[in-house]
Amino acid sequence: MRGLPITEEQAREMYEEHAPYVYGIALMMTKSKAIADDIVQEVFLRAYQKYHLYDPLKPLRPWLFRITMNIIRGTLRKQRWLTWMGQVPETESSQSLEDLVMQNEREEELWMAVNLLSGKRREVVIMHYYTGLSLRETAAVLGILEGTCKSRLHAALKQLRKDSKEHHLFIKVKENVK
Repeated sequence: MRGLPITEEQAREMYEEHAPYVYGIALMMTKSKAIADDIVQEVFLRAYQKYHLYDPLKPLRPWLFRITMNIIRGTLRKQRWLTWMGQVPETESSQSLEDLVMQNEREEELWMAVNLLSGKRREVVIMHYYTGLSLRETAAVLGILEGTCKSRLHAALKQLRKDSKEHHLFIKVKENVK
């Protein structure tokens, strides 16, 4: 079923339905509204250009997720290079400095805990909780059975609860998941 070009109507529907999802991932990963906006534009440009490679029998969101993550990785590599060269503009924020510090501390604690997980458990947690992919979509992206995905997620959450000194941090994460 591959090889079909995208129609203007399909392109518009794809953007309207999935742009908020892509923007959310980009904003979470970059912490910059301007960079997230740029990433959204790049993701959909690439999706339109590569649509002939998409298999319409499979869900669209995991395919867009892969494109999004590839573009984010490239953007972050470029940002690291610009940071090293001392050329990165400051990111905008409407939060107070105290709020930003507290939020960054919580996020850092959570990331440290997630990074202690095994690679397979960590990728399921990130794909499901941080990007909002369903368990079925996460399993499809990883090429594993949905039951395997569920068991990895369950084991990861159990490990996070066990290792966490601040249990309420993970309850907050669970409450924010769709």
